[in-house]
Amino acid sequence: MTEDIILLTFEEQGVARVRLNRPDVHNAFDEHMIARLAEIWDELAVRDDVIAVVIEGKGKSFSAGADLNWMKRAADYTLEQNEADARALATMLHKFYTLPKLTVALVFGAAMGGGLGLVSCADIVIADENAKFALSEVRIGLIPATISPYVIRAMGARHAKRYFQTGERIDARKAYEIGLVHEIAHRPEDVEYMLHRLLLDLRANGPVAMGQAKALFCDVVAAPLDQTLLDKTSARIAAIRATPEAREGLSAFLEKRKAEWAKE
Repeated sequence: MTEDIILLTFEEQGVARVRLNRPDVHNAFDEHMIARLAEIWDELAVRDDVIAVVIEGKGKSFSAGADLNWMKRAADYTLEQNEADARALATMLHKFYTLPKLTVALVFGAAMGGGLGLVSCADIVIADENAKFALSEVRIGLIPATISPYVIRAMGARHAKRYFQTGERIDARKAYEIGLVHEIAHRPEDVEYMLHRLLLDLRANGPVAMGQAKALFCDVVAAPLDQTLLDKTSARIAAIRATPEAREGLSAFLEKRKAEWAKE
């Protein structure tokens, strides 16, 4: 079944775990996986009981990028069909990038091409020290087009310009140095430990405020620093100050107690 290519489970403390489940092809993307991921992002976006989403690959790799059989089929597509295919991937990535939950990518093994693009969309990336990354599209005469906005934001324009053209492998240490990865685990079991520690810290945060903070980032990161932006950011803080969550957070701080959402 199509649903089986992605495993979605729900854990304690508002965590949804998404596993890419095509280990026999190193979790390579095809049109079915892309469509299923888009459905999952839509589902999780409106669930108030979910505050964090963890994505990982089952098996030896996070994702090797595009599925070879899918690419073979695409070679016979018309221009219109190829554009529709690319838009589906672009839409799925944008939904993940703007998902109003904290997103964490756990990376073991390879994250290549579109797999690296998915990693770039995550808010936080924890990688095993043996993880490897590459923008390998140029090696087969293609370009990393749909993933480019997120990769550039994740590693910076200067680094992206290099790797877009060279297709070089990037090891975990280099990925950390250029900002693609936030944390490196030196033992496989440390990946889960780092995740657990991070998720525990989230319990102190207002869940609505976290979603609003992410929306703020997505709106501001590419916006020009002008009066329109100043007005929009001023309006955002004014609106959130009036919410019950903000009032509870301020009261808890002043009364030197835990906020209601942090008590469990």
